[in-house]
Amino acid sequence: MKLAQFKTKSSNTPRLGLLKGEVIADITEVAPNMRELIRGGSVALQAARKATAPAAYALHAVEFLPAVYPGKILAIGRNYFDHAAEGGSEAPTAPLIFMKLPNALSAHQASIVLPAISEQVDYEAELAVVMGRRAKRVSEAEALDYVFGYTLVNDVSARDLQFGDGQWIRGKGLDTFAPLGPFITTRDEIADVQALKIEGRLNGQVMQSSNTQKMIFPVAHLISYISQGITLEPGDVIATGTPEGVGVFRKPPVFLKPGDVFEVEVEGLGVLRNSVASEDRR
Repeated sequence: MKLAQFKTKSSNTPRLGLLKGEVIADITEVAPNMRELIRGGSVALQAARKATAPAAYALHAVEFLPAVYPGKILAIGRNYFDHAAEGGSEAPTAPLIFMKLPNALSAHQASIVLPAISEQVDYEAELAVVMGRRAKRVSEAEALDYVFGYTLVNDVSARDLQFGDGQWIRGKGLDTFAPLGPFITTRDEIADVQALKIEGRLNGQVMQSSNTQKMIFPVAHLISYISQGITLEPGDVIATGTPEGVGVFRKPPVFLKPGDVFEVEVEGLGVLRNSVASEDRR
């Protein structure tokens, strides 16, 4: 199943939806939001599959919300060999974990807002993992059993702040810097999460093209590693790192500018699309 959170043009009330062909079926009767659906486990998922939707909407007729409002967004740095190499870094010996702040959360078709305090805003196409169960000290062999599904995220990064601060929180945690969605694809629909093509496109031009098999630390390892000391809760999100091709390491560098459109696509999960606007245009 592909599930989304959305609003309609006639109502500001958040809704829960299930993709059926080219329309979104309203299944808010099953759960008021994505986190509650996730917390409901297999019973809620079965109810979602069987739900008789009172209404359905064309994709262009809805305003997408972030695919989930997570309790926390954990992100992984330098998790593709080629991305580490393009930045002149050795491959890390353990996952590099940082946080994306709640204010950074944004949605499909929303604008990435370029802040006045940065002149080097960059894109990062990534696979995101959405947790389905509370995970504490889980083994790598069991880790994927704790996953609810997968979605797309753009780990937008202000490089001048990221590198200038000496740590990554501010540079990666600014408002609108974590577009997430549009859909969560449930885990049962992805046969092998480590065999998915991933692509990032700027104004239609392919900038990043790789495969999740090139991750240094696969998804199961990340979940197990994080859960040894940080309890993962239902609805929590792990951004699994970006492949090579980011703007800052290009010659000359390529940074986002007003009017740009960046797309993240991961095989089987769909496309996350965001335009870019300056702060004074928001």
